[in-house]
Amino acid sequence: MFLWALTFIWFKKAVAWYEPVTIIFLRLVLASLLLYSFAKLSRQYQAVKRSDYKWFMLLALSEPFFYFIGESFGLKYVSTTISSAIIATIPLFSPLAAALFTREKVTFFAWSGIIVSFAGILLMVVNLDFSFNAEPKGIALLFLAVFSAVAYSILIKRLANKYSALTIISTQSLIGAIYFLPLFLVMDFSTFITITPPLSVILAIIQLSVFGSCMAFLLFIMVIAKLGMVKANLFTNLIPVFTAILSYFVLSEIFTVQKIIAMFLVIGGIVVAQTREIMELLRRKHNKQSLKSL
Repeated sequence: MFLWALTFIWFKKAVAWYEPVTIIFLRLVLASLLLYSFAKLSRQYQAVKRSDYKWFMLLALSEPFFYFIGESFGLKYVSTTISSAIIATIPLFSPLAAALFTREKVTFFAWSGIIVSFAGILLMVVNLDFSFNAEPKGIALLFLAVFSAVAYSILIKRLANKYSALTIISTQSLIGAIYFLPLFLVMDFSTFITITPPLSVILAIIQLSVFGSCMAFLLFIMVIAKLGMVKANLFTNLIPVFTAILSYFVLSEIFTVQKIIAMFLVIGGIVVAQTREIMELLRRKHNKQSLKSL
């Protein structure tokens, strides 16, 4: 979540020079080359079964394609902190999707944590006079990213237990780059060849690729396989907290008392959602200590 929070900062630096489609395309091409090369050299790449190609194509269509379209163009109209806050509403929609499509049970603590965290998100996005801190067009695009991420979480459940995280990410990045290629050639290529970006922009795109499209996704797929879709997505609530702190130091965004309270609510919601697991761990620890004393 910290790595994904950093992507909002890196994207803001890159979008000052390149259009969103160019950034996404370059990011995915580099990521797919790095991941595929590493998977082949380490002999960790698994051949994809023909019957699963449709699921990989749908996976890449939801994320990176529609997700990055919504997130990247949304960031053109909305600040990094508010953008990350809207993206963090993914856990609000995940339980409904999980109940409908994966039959994953949602506990009382999970629902309570979602409500508390979402209250913190609202506090970030809405002013005290109930007006939004962003353009409606940007908010709509960011919600396209939200729904795409929920769809991704549903689809990944079909593949996470059959293929390694490395295989999934390298394949989805390659398919995603192919999806973006026509858009890049038609919309941005003529402008792209005329730009000579500074080193900081080149570095930002490399960081987006290595940390945002490679490392963060690899970690997230492993987390979904261990914790399930609902609990894994709940941790996305940490993204606006990290982004707000990073934006303050890197982009000099205003850091208000309202934002600080909102962050505590977001973190508190995550703790509440994990209450059952925390209590279970404490109970096991107590039982082990009792056995040792006997």
